[in-house]
Amino acid sequence: MKVAVLSFAHVHAATYIELLRDRSDIELITTDPDAPPGDPTRGKALADQLGVTYRADYEEIFAECPRAVIVTSENTRHRQLVEQAAAAGAHVLCEKPIATTEDDARAMIEACEEAGVSLMTAYPVRFHPAFTALRHALADGSVGPLLSVHGVNNSRPPGLERPWFADPVLAGGGAIMDHTLHIADLLDVLLDGEQPTQVYAVANTLLTPNNGDAGEPKVESAGLLTLTYARGLVATIDCSWSHPSSHPTWGGLTLTCVGNRALIEFDAFPPLLDGYDTTQATTRWEPGAIDLDAAMLDSFLTAARTGQRAHPDGETGLRTLQTALAAYESLRTSQPVVTAAAAWPLP
Repeated sequence: MKVAVLSFAHVHAATYIELLRDRSDIELITTDPDAPPGDPTRGKALADQLGVTYRADYEEIFAECPRAVIVTSENTRHRQLVEQAAAAGAHVLCEKPIATTEDDARAMIEACEEAGVSLMTAYPVRFHPAFTALRHALADGSVGPLLSVHGVNNSRPPGLERPWFADPVLAGGGAIMDHTLHIADLLDVLLDGEQPTQVYAVANTLLTPNNGDAGEPKVESAGLLTLTYARGLVATIDCSWSHPSSHPTWGGLTLTCVGNRALIEFDAFPPLLDGYDTTQATTRWEPGAIDLDAAMLDSFLTAARTGQRAHPDGETGLRTLQTALAAYESLRTSQPVVTAAAAWPLP
């Protein structure tokens, strides 16, 4: 099956390429025509480094009729590429956020539905077996009805490697846009798609990569969201670019669920081994989690082969985006934002 990776802008692009390039069942082609000239982390330079086939532009890619594409461009360019892919009859895995506006997200969903292709949003954490165990614990009643959920998703500042992450135009926001969404997706799964009726957010720019550059717009580097649901549940999302470069892992994601019978905790990236490496004089951590990106890609490729609907789909991407956009509206007004979900009764 021919698969194309469209753009190397996102930090996950290289990871997806490395996972796909050596598979005997995949013919991989790539392109990154929007790469800044001379950037060794983008364009043909990266393709050559990774040893993958490179095409000059998107038109050349679509002329080869790939069955599936992975969109890893800057956030604001997702719509254009997804619509091109749909028109070419290709199934789509789109990096999160699905878009930076509701209008773009809805247009992408509509384009894929009209073309009869899948639109999957890149939320790998939901494929973690420990998260599956968490879902089962909630479903069998051992935790009891949920009272509150606290989610944390922190990482190193991605803008240090890819400056566009700190560009409000290309990224659509900062840490809230980058890190709210993974937790929002897990909440979407646990609550069967129920959306918050109210969103309140606070944020700061203390760790924004361009914080010291006079005159440049700033995006938030840390945020805290409080979500209220019609059932009475309260959830919080701690999202930040707060990990220093010396942190043993790029990022981390945890979820604490409090029920009326038990408390259950989920850690997506626990360390398996920690010790002292005398050759490098540093503390060494070996990851203990499964490869979540590989699990997500397997699910997407299966959907592309069989024609089944991929999950998490574009509608999931839209719902999670709505939570982030409500947070930005709350930041603008310094008030809680009542969402459209408040007008609908519980299912």
